[in-house]
Amino acid sequence: MKLKTKLSSLIFFGIILSASAFAQSHYPGQHSDKLKIKETAPMKAYAFDLQDVKLLDSRFKENMERESAWILSIDVNSLLHSFRTNVGLSSGLEGGYDTIKKLAGWESLDCELRGHTTGHILSGLALLYASTGNETYKVKSDSIVKGLAEVQKSLNQNSYLSAFPQNLIDRNIAGKPVWAPWYTLHKIYSGLIDQYLYCNNRQALEVVEKMAMWAHQKLATVTPEQRKVMIRNEFGGVNDSFYTLYEITGKPEYKSLAEFFYHEETLDPLMKQEDNLKGKHANTYIPKLIGLARAYEIGEPEKNKTIADFFWNTVIDHHSFCTGSNSDRESFFEPDHQSAHLTGLTGESCNVYNMLKLTRHLFCLKGDEKYADYYEKALYNHILGQQDPATGMIAYFLPMLPGGHKVYSTRDSSFWCCVGTGFENQAKYGEAIYYHNDKGLFVNLFIASELTWKSKGLKVRQETKFPAEETTRLTFEIQNPVGMPLYFRYPSWATSGSIVKINGKTLKVKQNPGSYITIDRIWKNGDKLEVTFPMKLQLSTTPDNPDVVSVSYGPIVLAAKMGTAGMQKPAPYSNPKLHNDYYTYDYHVPATLSNVLNVKGKPVTEWLKPVERYPLTFKTFNIAEGIEFTFVPLFDLHRERYIVYWKLK
Repeated sequence: MKLKTKLSSLIFFGIILSASAFAQSHYPGQHSDKLKIKETAPMKAYAFDLQDVKLLDSRFKENMERESAWILSIDVNSLLHSFRTNVGLSSGLEGGYDTIKKLAGWESLDCELRGHTTGHILSGLALLYASTGNETYKVKSDSIVKGLAEVQKSLNQNSYLSAFPQNLIDRNIAGKPVWAPWYTLHKIYSGLIDQYLYCNNRQALEVVEKMAMWAHQKLATVTPEQRKVMIRNEFGGVNDSFYTLYEITGKPEYKSLAEFFYHEETLDPLMKQEDNLKGKHANTYIPKLIGLARAYEIGEPEKNKTIADFFWNTVIDHHSFCTGSNSDRESFFEPDHQSAHLTGLTGESCNVYNMLKLTRHLFCLKGDEKYADYYEKALYNHILGQQDPATGMIAYFLPMLPGGHKVYSTRDSSFWCCVGTGFENQAKYGEAIYYHNDKGLFVNLFIASELTWKSKGLKVRQETKFPAEETTRLTFEIQNPVGMPLYFRYPSWATSGSIVKINGKTLKVKQNPGSYITIDRIWKNGDKLEVTFPMKLQLSTTPDNPDVVSVSYGPIVLAAKMGTAGMQKPAPYSNPKLHNDYYTYDYHVPATLSNVLNVKGKPVTEWLKPVERYPLTFKTFNIAEGIEFTFVPLFDLHRERYIVYWKLK
């Protein structure tokens, strides 16, 4: 059956989504002239161009610089090696392939996901270029795009392009075991699209359009029965990429491709408000919902937004840990059973990456502070601490195992999916700090940064050491006075109130935590806004066991330092012969290590006290065990055992 005919029959039964927008809500201004399909859904907020937000000195900027050093150190020829090998193309180097550093782990030539990292790096370089304006990133990415174009031409298979042969796609269509070929292709599609949107690389758009036309023809003969089986295999956000190409070009073939990857088996139950997540591979699931949000953005039925929002609330309220991460062994577990899943394989980083992408869509659609709350929680407690400050390497999981520890990638012998998304995570910290609507400015995150809002003729400089301090300060640089509202996020965790000052004068705050403090005035050059949210200690219980708790200070999850006894050295997963070697990793938690605290029912402030002159550092006292524990932010705890969840007595 032809693809067009098959899709028509599916639409008849009402199960196919229409295209979503690579919308102005997420890529305005700089990119709007590159989109032929515009969004029509009512939006509550719009993103700024990443190039308009510059990070100032902070841990976030340091993470970005470490990631930059790593991404620039990976040779272009190494990234192209598997693609060139697939076509038998010469390396072009004296000494041939023997002179090329071969990448291992998930990029080794015997791994069926090979090539995915090249796509992630194309996205990472594009995001770094947008974030910094440094031409070095564009020069490197131009070289990769040129190399991929040469491979595509030499392969001469109807514009097919990959680091693996088409027989992996054929196995997927036939329902035979294969490791996620469309997932890998999605990363390449996405990387090339980002190169076009952020770096204005026309060749990247030409290459990815040809790849998409190959896909359209490849899938044209797939029967409904074959399709039902093949899309059970993980395909990442390939539907998202096809929607994006449709928005850029207006070509209906790409819209049809996006609709082809609507997965009825997993998504239809959500229409009925059913939580069907238990046992599902989380990172296979989450990207599907991003496509639904995009579909709604260009005017498709509201059920698309409803499904995406139901999924988001279900994951956040019933399947997530205190850090905003989710999953155990990469899969969703039974709802509200967190205390039963405190293992060394919790919190896959890719899941958080995709949940944050979905969160941005939903915030733009609904403008609700709760989405910004979650973004902050997951950003600080997972993404920021995903990177090892000593090496720049990335953790696949965020273990909740008492006595576990973060275990990092190697520079050239892992390249898991979470390394790939890590190349993007650390490059786009500026994307969710500020938003705007038709009237004014949202300040969602308290990160040292500078926003340039060209259409308003103003700059806003945010200076803060949050969360090491409770205050953030905004200074306005304005060509001419501007009358507008400023919506400053009043976090739900700020239950001790707020202090707001403009030019030194204290304002009365009428709003409550979990909303926005609205300041509507004429802003002038040199105006200064100072906002303080006093933070306090609090316990969060697990839904299935009120005696199992985590400790946080404001939005920051605290973990107790438990030393290094018994830790393997070196700690990273580094066996290039095992693509999933993290599943064989043994944390060797000492038998004497316990997460039981006998606090006799006392409030947390009576057994945990701040350490003077050491921000965000706390120590226990007067606990029955007589042992003193030091608590610090989980994002700052590296190469040492820790405990996040405690059993209180």
